[in-house]
Amino acid sequence: MGKDDQPNNETSAQEASSTMIATRQSLPDTRSSVTHKFSVAGHEGYLTVGLHPDGSPGEIFIKMSKAGSTLSGMCQAFTRAFSLAMQYGLTLEDACRRFTGMRFEPMGATENPDIPEASSIIDYVARYLELTFGQIDRD
Repeated sequence: MGKDDQPNNETSAQEASSTMIATRQSLPDTRSSVTHKFSVAGHEGYLTVGLHPDGSPGEIFIKMSKAGSTLSGMCQAFTRAFSLAMQYGLTLEDACRRFTGMRFEPMGATENPDIPEASSIIDYVARYLELTFGQIDRD
């Protein structure tokens, strides 16, 4: 393979960067939200979903009952990354597909009859979001 057969990495990077620019769709300063109390294997928490004016989710927050715990910190980190990803264009459908089925402790029974068992808190949140907001399309 000769020098002319090699792709020009500089040109490829410039082309990619010009086509991959995402614009953040921040929520308004005053917004509607839904707060949902949940429990997975006895670990209680609250999921708050901030909504765009069209009713679609734009951010999520999880507040676990044991503030300051490792679990609480990891949930906060997850929701911050999840929210930013949605604001930069990740669809709710894609997000839910990627996080449904994640398996780690705590896992087990929930108090939600629509989601009787969850394989993790992340699995529960993804399934709840899909059940509650999956039909909304933000075109």
